[in-house]
Amino acid sequence: MELQTTIYIFVGLSFALYIGIAVWARAGSTSEFYAAGGAVHPVMNGMATAADWMSAASFISMAGLISNMGYGGGLFLMGWTGGYVLLAMLLAPYLRKFGKFTVPQFIGDRFYSKSASTVAVLCLLVASLTYIIGQMTGVGVAFSRFLGVSSSTGIYVGMAIVFAYAVFGGMKGITYTQVAQYVVLILAYTIPAVFISLQLTGNPVPQLGLGSDLVGHDVSLLAKLDQVVTELGFGKYTTSLPGSTLNMFMYTLSLMIGTAGLPHVIMRFFTVPSVKDARSSAGWALVFIAILYTTAPAVAAMAKMNLIRTVTPGVVMGDSNAFGKESAIEYEKRPDWMKRWEKTGLLKFEDKNGDGRIQYYNDKTKNAEVLKKADEAGWKGNELSVNADIIVLANPEIALLPNWVIALVAAGGLAAALSTAAGLLMAISSAVSHDLVKGIFKPDISEKGELMAGKISMAVAIVVAGYLGLNPPGFAAGTVALAFGIAASSLFPAIMMGIFSKKMNKEGAIAGMLAGLFITLFYVFAHKGLFFIKGTEYLGLIGGANSFFGITPEAFGAVGAMVNFVVAFLVDKVTKEPPAHIQAMVEAVRIPRGSKMVDGAH
Repeated sequence: MELQTTIYIFVGLSFALYIGIAVWARAGSTSEFYAAGGAVHPVMNGMATAADWMSAASFISMAGLISNMGYGGGLFLMGWTGGYVLLAMLLAPYLRKFGKFTVPQFIGDRFYSKSASTVAVLCLLVASLTYIIGQMTGVGVAFSRFLGVSSSTGIYVGMAIVFAYAVFGGMKGITYTQVAQYVVLILAYTIPAVFISLQLTGNPVPQLGLGSDLVGHDVSLLAKLDQVVTELGFGKYTTSLPGSTLNMFMYTLSLMIGTAGLPHVIMRFFTVPSVKDARSSAGWALVFIAILYTTAPAVAAMAKMNLIRTVTPGVVMGDSNAFGKESAIEYEKRPDWMKRWEKTGLLKFEDKNGDGRIQYYNDKTKNAEVLKKADEAGWKGNELSVNADIIVLANPEIALLPNWVIALVAAGGLAAALSTAAGLLMAISSAVSHDLVKGIFKPDISEKGELMAGKISMAVAIVVAGYLGLNPPGFAAGTVALAFGIAASSLFPAIMMGIFSKKMNKEGAIAGMLAGLFITLFYVFAHKGLFFIKGTEYLGLIGGANSFFGITPEAFGAVGAMVNFVVAFLVDKVTKEPPAHIQAMVEAVRIPRGSKMVDGAH
């Protein structure tokens, strides 16, 4: 069966499965719509949490970023997994015991203020909408390559699928759909990794294959990769860092505390019956997440090796000196996978010296010997541009794996993007219908009316998300990291202080959230351009690119969080302390026994 037909079958069956589950598990009450009735088994919830948490960034982009960046790309592994542990250990059980299934509701009740709840809704919407741009972009990338349609058409189809199972199913439908999506995405990630590990190292376990010797070579995969990339003028794969050590630290910290503050993940801990089950599901989710995250470094290194071996076969196999004739392939004889990905615009070839060959080396290297050889060969710079987002999706094609494996990866990439998009839309819908409509504007709304408001707000959110995916801002490539930074600078400190500081009052929390949010947005916009002016930059506004100690905008969320904490405690010191019953409530929440049941009234 030809490749395109196989892809249609796999993707079509996966979509049919998701919609079928949503129809079977459709929500009939606000409790089921917001929290799946609080009756999901911990293991099932662990799988759903893993799918919700592992977005298109984890499935599609992370290994590609590690592949392009080398060792420095490990900050995404450390930041995202470390953040999940932080969330599971320090926040989720206490929030679950508090009994409020949305972050703005927790902040509003803990800080005894509807204003605090409204500010939390603002922060949630900014973070979630920024995050969702990355998911819709991932949907567009996967569709444009695998279904032979434009990126725009792919986003429209993705919107329709999410609408079908999220609006009607609510959290109950989303939960069981995400269980199925986890199974699809983890099989799609690990099966190609096993095949490729066997091809390159003879070891079927990718995590072990990463440190094994290459088949036919008395050298390890990583040692050979270091040799090859340095020979081509790139930085050493196992030691390369993105910018300064300070920036890497702040980037990792921003991702960690941003993960802990993401509302769509926190909501998952309200779908189980008790605090004990919340802890259990957190542990299971970490196991399910670890399967992909421990595989990612191997996928990244092996994909890098296969890509270079395709483009510079002589260099990799040791059959010629660097920059010899065998170290490049003729453009007209490029493999089919390159032709297919060129159509997406994510893989580009520019024949700078007009010799009709694809020459892949780093023209910015400081290695004089490499430059000398490059001049002798008449080269004028690296001629191949490979977007990080294609590494995982193209990996099975580069390795010439069977068509069914390529089709499975297509279904897995879409499952990762759609599962997180659904979780984000649920968080947005809950914030609007439950926290704004019911909590502030119309407290006496009926359960049926609130349920309808939730569905309408989700439908509107899907349209807005689709629009942002079709018309991304100038900084779309970094939206996922920026979303984590926004959550880190605004929501995470308020949640932490709400749980662990009984003296923190509403004035401090509100001032801290606003300060953290706006200083982070200011730094981002000052470097990346206004949200509505695509590609615009005005770096002179604050003194040049990365002017604050060399920290990039994607890493600035950690600084914003520090500002949040400082402002909150300063304001708290000069304003009235919280009422006695609020302080007693905070003390009670930290007692590890008992729990409030989640229902439509909480």
